[in-house]
Amino acid sequence: MANDTTGPDLEPIADNRERRWRLAIGADEESSSALSAEDRKLSAALDALYGDGSGDTAGDPRKRRGGLGRSAPRVAQWMGDIRSFFPEQVVQVVQKDAFERLNLKQMLMEPEFLKAIEADVNLVADLISLRSAMPDKTKDIARSIISDIVAKLMQRLEQKTAEAIRGALDKSRRTNRPRQRDIDWPRTITANLRHYQPDHKTVVPEKLVGFMRRQRRLVDLDEVTLCVDQSGSMASSVIYASIFAAVMASLPVVRTKLVCFDTAIVDLTEELSDPVEVLFGVQLGGGTDINQAVAYCAERIERPTKAHFILITDLYEGGNGKELLQRLAALVRSGVNVVVLLALTDQGRPGYDPSMAGSVAALGIPVFACTPDHFPDMMAAALRREDIGAWAAGADIKLIRADAETPNAAE
Repeated sequence: MANDTTGPDLEPIADNRERRWRLAIGADEESSSALSAEDRKLSAALDALYGDGSGDTAGDPRKRRGGLGRSAPRVAQWMGDIRSFFPEQVVQVVQKDAFERLNLKQMLMEPEFLKAIEADVNLVADLISLRSAMPDKTKDIARSIISDIVAKLMQRLEQKTAEAIRGALDKSRRTNRPRQRDIDWPRTITANLRHYQPDHKTVVPEKLVGFMRRQRRLVDLDEVTLCVDQSGSMASSVIYASIFAAVMASLPVVRTKLVCFDTAIVDLTEELSDPVEVLFGVQLGGGTDINQAVAYCAERIERPTKAHFILITDLYEGGNGKELLQRLAALVRSGVNVVVLLALTDQGRPGYDPSMAGSVAALGIPVFACTPDHFPDMMAAALRREDIGAWAAGADIKLIRADAETPNAAE
């Protein structure tokens, strides 16, 4: 009985196995009759991207060609189908395949497609890179999509960033009459536990504990410069850095500057009140001249001992690498707190120039990749001038080690 593989209990398993194989290799006209109407719809959606567009995909899958064509209404329907069949993570994978296998850059020019596509940071990068070629109607839709994504990212990142930076710069004085945004909720709850109301299952605070704002002169404020590589490989990092810069610029406890660069330099400091406008000021793509950008920022640092310079780049230098190391070394000697982030992305796994990274690390500068969720705590540690290496170890982040065999070009 144990060896019987034809019993009725095993028929659903066999049917499901056959269904999965047909979906995997593509169902031709004859075999598609074995699939349900829903599965045929799913097969058609996958075949539109991974098939040859003819419906006959039972042959060698390596000979398949994308068949979505350039009809925007059809693409919109296809994106809707994909989202109905798969969870968000899978949708993003399929969407990435579509960009790579098909000419979807042209489709991004179509308003119908923009309305249907799954919106994420990568889409923002694509829209920004193509905005100069977009017709006005499409550009308006693109701006609306970017605004929605930025709003979601701000909601995710703004509060933690503001709390971390305020806490880093002004925890010396406390007050029992704080403004709402300055309330220290963990200490407030602890101080009022005796006022717990069982009927309402909550604590009614008798007194609030928070931070007292100090009236600080502009000249006394810590100065943060985010210097961001806007070459194509750094697109996601540019977007996150722009949002963090906008958040920090809204805080009265720190002065924030944002400078983006490739072989040219774009100072977006004056646009920081509008993060969407900042992103539309970014010019993604092009070469890389890190040395020139560092020189530009160094000239604008007013008080080195109050300055924090966050260089976000993969360190593939197209300019003068020796001068770059000399400039970074000079910033460190002058008292500037220098940190190099190889990436500011959700994945946190950068591609970078290991030789240059080792040389920068040899100057005593922390070099590592950082996720957006870690950035507020990293920035707070930097503002307190704590040991970034110790902070990174606590966050399970590996710093690039100085290569003892790499000559120090800054000398």
